[in-house]
Amino acid sequence: QVQLVESGGGLVQAGGSLRLSCTASGRTFSSVTMGWFRQAPGKEREFVTAIRWSGGSTYVADSVKGRFTISRDNAKNTVYLQMNSLKPEDTAVYYCAAAPLMATSALSDKSRYSNWGQGTQVTVSS
Repeated sequence: QVQLVESGGGLVQAGGSLRLSCTASGRTFSSVTMGWFRQAPGKEREFVTAIRWSGGSTYVADSVKGRFTISRDNAKNTVYLQMNSLKPEDTAVYYCAAAPLMATSALSDKSRYSNWGQGTQVTVSS
């Protein structure tokens, strides 16, 4: 089992930036892929971005491409989500998730992720 703890959420004005962190513990060697998802009130949880621990390949949803960046620090077992040029529509609870190896085409499928953090609220005011 892998435990994930997110931090870094908060309230920010439109155009501002935030950096989220997700630290993994436990059987981290089984978590080849780390992803960030978000869920706004009344909406489905949606894929934001993902990264592979080995090699560092990243994948980003079109809705945040050019504004959000995912990165990792293997030594700290931590994944980061740098969010720039934030918009009110980015307001959501952001979740970190871990998954074993999967095809690139499946990275956005939340059902493939077996471990989830508790989520951190991000609110962007207009």
